[in-house]
Formats: sequence, C-alpha cells, structure tokens
Amino acid sequence: MVTASALEEELLRLVGEVPDPELPVISLAELGVLRGIEVTGPGRVRVELTPTWTGCPALDTMATDITRVLTEHGMSEVSVRTVLAPAWTTDAISPEGRRKLAEHGVAPPRPGAGAARKAATGGRPQPVAVDLAVRCPHCGSTDTVLLSRFSSTACKALRRCESCREPFDHFKEV
Repeated sequence: MVTASALEEELLRLVGEVPDPELPVISLAELGVLRGIEVTGPGRVRVELTPTWTGCPALDTMATDITRVLTEHGMSEVSVRTVLAPAWTTDAISPEGRRKLAEHGVAPPRPGAGAARKAATGGRPQPVAVDLAVRCPHCGSTDTVLLSRFSSTACKALRRCESCREPFDHFKEV
C-alpha cells in the first residue's frame, strides 16, 4: 500500500478546495470528483478527476483552476487526467456538499440513491428517475413537479414546488 506524502496531502487539500465551476457553492472534494493526486517528480504532479457526466463541459475549467492553484504553490508541471471508471455517482457528494447545495437552493440527491440504483439494476445503465418525491430546498415540501429534465447543467433537473410555488434545481441521482 502506497502512503501519500505530506506534500501530496497538502496539494490534495488545496485542489479539493477549488470550487466547482458550475456549482461554485461546493468544492471539487465535496462534489466527489477529485479521485487522487500524485507527485511524480520535483515540481511535477498528476491529478485525477472523474466528471459527474462523461461529456461534462466544466472539465476544462476544472483543469485550468487546478493547474492555477498548483502552480501558485510551486508545481511547475501539472497534469490533470480524466478517469471514467469507476463512474462517479451522486453518492460521492459529501454530507457537507449536500448541505451547501440545499442551503443555496439546489435540492441535493438522496444519500445512497446511486448505490441503490446500481444494485437494483445489476449495474446496468438506467434512465435517471424523474418521478421522485424531491424535497423543496426553500420550504421543505415534497409536493414538487418536474418542469424540465435538464436545467442549467446536464446534472440538474428543473422542478417547482407546488406549496411555495418556487422553482429550483434538483441534482439528479446517478
């Protein structure tokens, strides 16, 4: 078993604090897309990311932000690698990330929903469920309706609360 060096742990902390470009209220670590970091030589580091969606348009921005942070902290060569397996699921979002999403008006996915879906389908890809009882992040009601399967990003759906009538994003469960 390889143990992370003190430098790798510090760089991982720094990269983990980088805000997600599409959901800047949470960090890459809280979103769960940061897979690992390895110092490959003096001033050289490799970072591994798993996107929330395979075609995530924010990957380039994430890589740019990570590179900026690491070069500001003495790394002269930064490589950001996309890792698609194992696939990211909403179970990777930390409890703090879920709290921050709800606090900022985005209904977070239910904890454990990704693992439950995977177990129920034998690991086969399934459509993202849209008929969920989603709790409104504004008033807490579960009397919500789907307005659009896609919102400002592919990973969110647009919903409206029938109790308070406010629209809100729901982070889809995968």
